[in-house]
Amino acid sequence: MRETPAAIRTSRCLLTGYFAGLGVVMAVWGARMPAVQQTARLSTPDLAMVLLTAALGMVLGLQVGGRLARPDRLPSLLTTGTVALSACLALLGQCRTLPSLLVAAWAFGAAHGVADVAANAAAVRCQNAAGRPIMSSLHAAYSIGALGGAALAAATAHTPHRTLFLATGLSLAGLALAVTPVTRSLSGTDQPPAQAATQPALSARTLLLLGALAAASLLGEGAAADWAAVHLHSLGASAAVSAAAFALYSAAMAAGRLAGDRLTQAFSAPTIVRAGALLAAAGLTTGVLAATVPLALAGWAALGLGLSITVPCLITAAGLGGPRAVATVAVIGYLGLLAGPALIGAMASLTTLPTALLLPAGLAAAVAALSHRALEHPTP
Repeated sequence: MRETPAAIRTSRCLLTGYFAGLGVVMAVWGARMPAVQQTARLSTPDLAMVLLTAALGMVLGLQVGGRLARPDRLPSLLTTGTVALSACLALLGQCRTLPSLLVAAWAFGAAHGVADVAANAAAVRCQNAAGRPIMSSLHAAYSIGALGGAALAAATAHTPHRTLFLATGLSLAGLALAVTPVTRSLSGTDQPPAQAATQPALSARTLLLLGALAAASLLGEGAAADWAAVHLHSLGASAAVSAAAFALYSAAMAAGRLAGDRLTQAFSAPTIVRAGALLAAAGLTTGVLAATVPLALAGWAALGLGLSITVPCLITAAGLGGPRAVATVAVIGYLGLLAGPALIGAMASLTTLPTALLLPAGLAAAVAALSHRALEHPTP
């Protein structure tokens, strides 16, 4: 049965809300990380352990979500995953010790993995039904949600983080439950557009390169989410200014993604990805080495703008190899997102945080150097 345009529009609006909600949760958690660290009296290695535990939980959540993400289960998986993620955010705000934070962070990561798989699987089906790309705009919604969450965290900087986490979690859980009837009627199809079947297959080498570049890019996203506020705090910035670092990063990434389709069409994917990655590398390096609050803020904004188009272009290129190729690139990319913050924390414990933050800058430079090889195939 062919879906009606109205049903597809409704599903797209609903999924936009889910992606934005995920962005809000992750931004609120990341922007108030200094308060979490201070309340539980965590050292840098302790904080890295908390982030690694969340990453391990997300690995499990991704695996469970992937196995359960059948079309008939997607609505309930979306609702359950989002409500669980919201509840875990509220729980994190109540933790005062390292052991309790580790348990809550693991559950938080697992719920995030389930919700992420469900949202992206539903988005693919909705995109197939629409017959045109919509994934970039949905990922832009995530960035806009992250911007809103970071702005909320900055505006409530003098409010205890446990209050913010509880209010945010209850609000988003309530919204997810309220739209359950609409979620149950999500539109979509597992059949991609007919012309996709005529695209040439990707070589294994190209596929692995696409995945590696996605991992390098998403490591930068994870670094911004979990370490931008901590970095600004270490430079003596106030709680509000520290929280604003991720807000600037998110705003820049949202702006880049909203303009991404037009820029790619005008200048080609290899050109725009290379230019963006160079901007990200140069901006973050300058912000870290200058060690001043204004330049640090500018550096995180440059990272967000520069990397904004990279992942959508990489996923588009992987689409030439079909759904299995897209899945492979996404899984490899998540390794960077999951392992990056913990790796930066481990490096910071051995050296310094500014030195560790040169890692995402260096990887952005590698993306600039290698992206033309991965994107040599024409993309839509």
